[in-house]
Amino acid sequence: MTFFKKYRPHYQTNLALAIPVVISQLGHTLVQFSDSVIVGHFAGTISLAAVSLANSIFIIVMVIGIGISYGSTPLIAQLNGRSDFDECGKLLSNSLFINLITGVLLFAAIAGCSSFLLEHLHQNNAVMLQAKPFLILLGLSVIPMLVFNTFKQFAEGLGFTKQAMLISIWGNVLNICLGIIFVKGLFGVSPMGIKGVGYSTLIDRCVMATAMGFYVFNSSRFKKYLESFVFTRVSWERCLQILRIGAPVALQYAFEISAFSGAAILIGTIGYHEQAAHQVAINLASMTYMMASGLSAAAAIKAGNHFGANDHQNLRHSAISSYHIVLMFMLVTACIFTLGNQLLPWMYTTDKVVISIASQLLIIAAVFQLFDGTQVVGLGILRGMGDVNLPTFITFLAYWVFGLPVGYLLGIIFNLGVKGIWYGLTLGLMVSAILLFLRFQFISKKHRDKTIAIIAQD
Repeated sequence: MTFFKKYRPHYQTNLALAIPVVISQLGHTLVQFSDSVIVGHFAGTISLAAVSLANSIFIIVMVIGIGISYGSTPLIAQLNGRSDFDECGKLLSNSLFINLITGVLLFAAIAGCSSFLLEHLHQNNAVMLQAKPFLILLGLSVIPMLVFNTFKQFAEGLGFTKQAMLISIWGNVLNICLGIIFVKGLFGVSPMGIKGVGYSTLIDRCVMATAMGFYVFNSSRFKKYLESFVFTRVSWERCLQILRIGAPVALQYAFEISAFSGAAILIGTIGYHEQAAHQVAINLASMTYMMASGLSAAAAIKAGNHFGANDHQNLRHSAISSYHIVLMFMLVTACIFTLGNQLLPWMYTTDKVVISIASQLLIIAAVFQLFDGTQVVGLGILRGMGDVNLPTFITFLAYWVFGLPVGYLLGIIFNLGVKGIWYGLTLGLMVSAILLFLRFQFISKKHRDKTIAIIAQD
């Protein structure tokens, strides 16, 4: 117990900051969860496979956008640690500009490439035909999602996390209600099938963006930060400052998520039952991942505060306490996946073939929970310290040199099927978690020892 005593003060403060962020982050995945449940029960297995195919492409775009929007958070946290309120407002102006441009470009990429890309992935024709219009609607929703994220990351960088959480909760309630109405065709609305959840997601994200922007601009707690906010005052120097962190973070997420998307496409060549089962299992795993990502975002904010204040001893204690928290959390979710592997898939579908395959995948997901949680928290801590380039290489190495190639080898070449592909993904997460922790230990000790040496000289 003596070992944990030095971390104890950080557990409560980190959790107080993290819990609203976790719930807010979960909102991104709950949109996909509700889409999958509504489609699985009201539109059938082929439609559920189409959701899997569209989401496997869209999620790459989504995490690229989210990653770029994260570029402002550690900078805001560091500036706030130095009480530089004026610069915080200027960074918000530039962050909003960058995220709007990013959203438009990402939508254009999806709109321009979706038909060509889907037709060359060797997927089931019925699945592909339903996936196309759904993917376009998801792509359009990226623009309001990044506007919401702009204000969310600004507020969270300053330590205000609850409002984004509340907006995310009510946004998901709206998404579920509209999704059921549009898919089933209630209250005089014609049944839309899979397109219905696309429209509900788009409307939900527009409402959330408007609500979050209204909150930031009308709350008295942000007035001293917004005095320097002018949307048209774009500074290329500040934009580059945000992108130096945001672009590598986007690549980090893209390398990981694209490996899972590549796995979904490989699984689609095996069969649509396997693809639907993959959607069930990966959607459940994605919810726990996004919750761990919320812990990671909080760890990045705390690391940024301590790094900006040059307090490297507390930075290490705070970071290691975040590792402890995520390990305990992911241990709980691993137990839930193991004990509920036969029951959880019923939330999505009544297809017994899909349920049987998904229940096996959830056992594998239980194993990689600990690796998934520790690697994403490691990325957050390093991001808060401004260390993003080497972690980006680590994520590429873990998922595209180890994870996906081994998954292809086991699943396709050695005929282990969908489970073989998931074994490869588990290996990638393990490699990423270990290397990122070693990187954190090296760079945090280096900064701490350097600070101690300077104090000793004085």
